[in-house]
Amino acid sequence: MPYELNAVIGPFDLLRSRTAGIREAVVAPLRQSMGLVPVTEELLAELTGPPAGLDGTGPECRPLGALFPAFGRIPSLSSSGTSGGWAPERSIAHVEADFHGGRGHQAAAVYGPGATVWGPVHEADFTGPREEWPINAALALLGVVPGGAGGAGGAGGAEEADHQDLFLAVGLGREQDTAGWHTFGLSARWAASYEEWYREQAAEAAGTARAAAEFERRRRLPDVPAALDGKEIMDLLGLPPGPRIGAATRHLQNLHLERGPLAREEAVTLLRAWALGQVAADSPSRRA
Repeated sequence: MPYELNAVIGPFDLLRSRTAGIREAVVAPLRQSMGLVPVTEELLAELTGPPAGLDGTGPECRPLGALFPAFGRIPSLSSSGTSGGWAPERSIAHVEADFHGGRGHQAAAVYGPGATVWGPVHEADFTGPREEWPINAALALLGVVPGGAGGAGGAGGAEEADHQDLFLAVGLGREQDTAGWHTFGLSARWAASYEEWYREQAAEAAGTARAAAEFERRRRLPDVPAALDGKEIMDLLGLPPGPRIGAATRHLQNLHLERGPLAREEAVTLLRAWALGQVAADSPSRRA
């Protein structure tokens, strides 16, 4: 599958502050509290003017350093003008990747306040250790760590990843091209900070998990008998057709799996006890 990326990566909140007021800039959340600004032609035109030509290092993009004089117009976090005060949380990286049919290249450079910290490095031979590939090396300088999918920096990728690869650990496998990252960044524009975005994502994931668990609780198992049919359950509990009847049927099926076939009288007793427990669990005082 083709993969194309031209982006600035750094701490999400840092990128948000440094791109405030730039119309075409969006910050897409990554893992580990990092963010990504897709470098689109519209963003480059806003920052540096119309393109003067292609440099051949990536898909329709300017040289790696072309973006950063424009970023320099935004107030820097340090006025020293040197890399002596460099720290990962105050730096950003410009990364490029372009792969088609298993062949392609990566390029990356890391910039601290007022200076280039590392690179630019271009690579088209990926037979060496992954940690030495340009994007992984740049991510390491930014403080990304292997296996860093937990905590407030953990959200941001749906793919199952080998988190020893920093490219995947930070979530760069989520989208396949710069346009995809731009769309994702637009969807996160509402969040004032990474923490706000993460809390919303965590709440949404928890809600989805609860809904899935509730669906599973009410789903009738195939080929597993229940001691009472739906009409008998409705008559016993005094309930109309609906999700509670499905949950009651599933409860009887679970009892069958745990205990084996139930006599009707035993099933009635157990189902009544279960129904009383459900009423107690749903009471306002219990929820409070």
